Amino acid sequence: MRWIGILLYSLIVLTCGALLGGVGYLQHALPDSFTVVAGESVYMGDWVDSIPKDATRSVAQVGVNQSYPARLRLLGVVPIKTVTVRVADTPSVMVCGTPFGIKLYTEGVLVVGLGDVQTAAGGVNPAAAAGICVGDTLLTVDGQPVSSNEELAATINACGGRSVTLRVRRDGVEFSVTFTPVHPVDGTGYRAGMWVRDSTAGVGTLTFYDPKDGTFAGLGHAVSDADTGQQLSLSRGEIVPARIHGVEKSQVGDPGELKAGFDPGTLGQLYRNAVNGLYGKLSTSLLPGISLPVAMKQQVKVGPVQIYTTVDGDGPRYYDAVIRKIRYNASAVTRHMVVEVTDPALLEKTGGIVQGM
Repeated sequence: MRWIGILLYSLIVLTCGALLGGVGYLQHALPDSFTVVAGESVYMGDWVDSIPKDATRSVAQVGVNQSYPARLRLLGVVPIKTVTVRVADTPSVMVCGTPFGIKLYTEGVLVVGLGDVQTAAGGVNPAAAAGICVGDTLLTVDGQPVSSNEELAATINACGGRSVTLRVRRDGVEFSVTFTPVHPVDGTGYRAGMWVRDSTAGVGTLTFYDPKDGTFAGLGHAVSDADTGQQLSLSRGEIVPARIHGVEKSQVGDPGELKAGFDPGTLGQLYRNAVNGLYGKLSTSLLPGISLPVAMKQQVKVGPVQIYTTVDGDGPRYYDAVIRKIRYNASAVTRHMVVEVTDPALLEKTGGIVQGM
């Protein structure tokens, strides 16, 4: 009978170890805050739920726009951690899936390249010598805001051989550098030895808009510079009508892209270029879409889903896909889900998910 006792003891130890390991994983994997609709608590299937930390308070007593601390529990029993639960109305938005053109103008100008200027004394690079790097944003020249390539070039060209001072932003930190532009051998004014960019254009997909005030979101990731990979700092921008006329299919190592042409007119103004998409406000009449409630993050599950998007001239339609993995933790800023396209028609057209879709 002794071996039975040892076996039971081993099973208890293994079970306790598995529970402790699971709790440790969930403490890291689950976020520190959740949003629920009035009268509901956090519920993630049969594994994780919540109760108010204050046992004298019920979920039904918490009003909209209020929040309360709650204890997450594993299997309704084992405590995981304390989180903040915010109560909100059930929001609904118009889901669009329609393409739009992007015209984005940067705050300042972005340094996209450095190169020597050929002078009578040989090749020199004043900008690089002063510490300017590819990916830097130039905000002012001699104290005056600079918003275009032409403005910067004109100021440097007119310096007459005197020093100029640039205000630079790098990785969120601002500083000043001073250097003296040089006169090239071809005699065309003065040069700093750098190439800059002040705008970009592209195509994306309008994800949704709020019919109450016209605010919209689209694209699903930040607009970055093609040469440096740097997220562009938005000064102003707009979205315009676009027509899909082709697709460059995705392949291993190549994300592919939608091919589109811009139509006349303006759909809305851009206000934010964020890591998870473009945001702004429509300036036209409300666009066609499908009204759907917004799911809270804990309501998103692995399994079959549908993508609503446009990949040809026939407008948006549904395509089958599967959510394979979900990352609830707030540290997963942009990679919240692993999604696999399973629809044969979409795979034939695009090879999967392509840029702009």
